[in-house]
Amino acid sequence: MKEFTIGKNESGQRLDKYLKKLLPGAKSSFLYKMLRKKNIVRNGKRADGSEKLLEGDVLRCYFSDETFSKFAQSSDLSFYRSLPKDRLDIIYEDEDILLINKPAGMLSQKARADDISANEYLIAYLLSGGKFEEADFAAFRPAVCNRLDRNTSGILTAGKTLKGLQDLSEMLKNRTVKKYYRCVVNGNMNEVDNIKGWLKKDEKTNQVTIFSEERPDSKYIETAYQPLRCENDRTLLEVHLITGRSHQIRAHLASIGHPIIGDMKYGNRDVNEKCRKQYGIRSQMLHAYRMEFPDGSICTAPLPEEFERIFDEIDR
Repeated sequence: MKEFTIGKNESGQRLDKYLKKLLPGAKSSFLYKMLRKKNIVRNGKRADGSEKLLEGDVLRCYFSDETFSKFAQSSDLSFYRSLPKDRLDIIYEDEDILLINKPAGMLSQKARADDISANEYLIAYLLSGGKFEEADFAAFRPAVCNRLDRNTSGILTAGKTLKGLQDLSEMLKNRTVKKYYRCVVNGNMNEVDNIKGWLKKDEKTNQVTIFSEERPDSKYIETAYQPLRCENDRTLLEVHLITGRSHQIRAHLASIGHPIIGDMKYGNRDVNEKCRKQYGIRSQMLHAYRMEFPDGSICTAPLPEEFERIFDEIDR
């Protein structure tokens, strides 16, 4: 018999979903059968799986250690303990969430099984500080909530607890968080503007195309910007991402003739090469700079130093 007491990170979710995380190798039909036969009980009573778990609930699984081990997820965390504990630049942390200033070059989440992303560094950090216990790992994993392209820097949000994940996910889904980026684009831009269009993504090439009119399978996009600094045929913009589509800022600005410097997919190859040689620019100059939350709180992530260097060294 195995016994589990529901903690803060597990409360609020359905019993059947919790069991699926606890025993990922078991089929749903098996879990529901165990519930019907009272081989899995909640607080000593029969449950059907639809119940919302509460902190302090006690679950008992009446099957052998061999059966449990067969279906259970390994809780060996040696991989995470082996990772560097200081790879994350944490700009805000409370009981439920973390805000991270991600550098260009770091993945937000795994793209392949052997990748190491901000997600893995997050778990390594929480384990090293005693903020997450091995016993919690089977049913809950802290995780990054929003994504940034590998070569985009700036604010990543992450949930340390189930409540944190749920709150952040709801705000991001409902767009109640305002997201502002800063980028350096090719060309002189002197006017504040709000541009609109439709975006269509080719999943095979992982590239998007912008249209001025709606097309089949396209999605509406809206991007607002204001210039902050304009010198020698390049402009520092602050961009308000009103809709959040894949590659939206990069492709939308390129479509109006002002590609982001360093962007190898949508940018100007000659300009990118010149900036690489002169200023050491090796990634797209796009940074998730500021988030404004519904409660009025604001978080900013300092700009990478190349954002200053590309302007300060123009005339040198």
